[in-house]
Amino acid sequence: MTISNESRDRIKKAFEPLALGLGRIGLTPNALTLVGFGISVAGAVLVAAGLWLAGGVVVFLGGAFDMFDGTLARATGRVSPFGAFLDSVFDRCGEAAVFVGVTAGLIGSPYAYDPFLGAMAILTAWAMAAAFLVSYARARAEGLGFAPGKGMAEIGLMPREVRLIVISLGLVIGGILGIGYPLQVGGQATPLAGTFVLAGALAVIAVGATITVAQRILIVRRQAGREGPRADR
Repeated sequence: MTISNESRDRIKKAFEPLALGLGRIGLTPNALTLVGFGISVAGAVLVAAGLWLAGGVVVFLGGAFDMFDGTLARATGRVSPFGAFLDSVFDRCGEAAVFVGVTAGLIGSPYAYDPFLGAMAILTAWAMAAAFLVSYARARAEGLGFAPGKGMAEIGLMPREVRLIVISLGLVIGGILGIGYPLQVGGQATPLAGTFVLAGALAVIAVGATITVAQRILIVRRQAGREGPRADR
């Protein structure tokens, strides 16, 4: 599953009227970046508190809100290198907050000692690390002159937009079905169905993002082979 740059542009174009409306009430592109980050953090706090469904909805809204800053900047001619830098940094911060919120929600469970929840916490760390490597691979490749423009953004199974959809669905569907363990007076407690849904979403992100990093490495290697050696260190 990939999202082409053309599809990204069409989606952003559809949100342009709303972005311009936010601009008319006095919000700048950089302010929208910070607001989107704040929404993502609020979602992460809800997730950490075990409010999985509500947190998933807010996390998705925070990620969707992030489209407004760049759209407003382009529509009003206020695109700037600092704005692009700020957007990228706070995108990563918001995504990190969500994964930390998931980890906190898992270890805050009464059954946090259970090996399955422990494995999910490790899976969350893997997903976060792989997600960051996806972004780093793109930034490093473009900084060295490979895949100029937005060429690297199209490469790979798990760009940020797909990760946002997967984690949001995992939280929302998992929250509906129940995440954690039912409290039982006696007998063996088994995970609620939503726990497996969230675990599956985390696994998809972790594996998909790892594959995406490999795909981007191969693209850079292919381009480097065509261009010959360069002094890049």
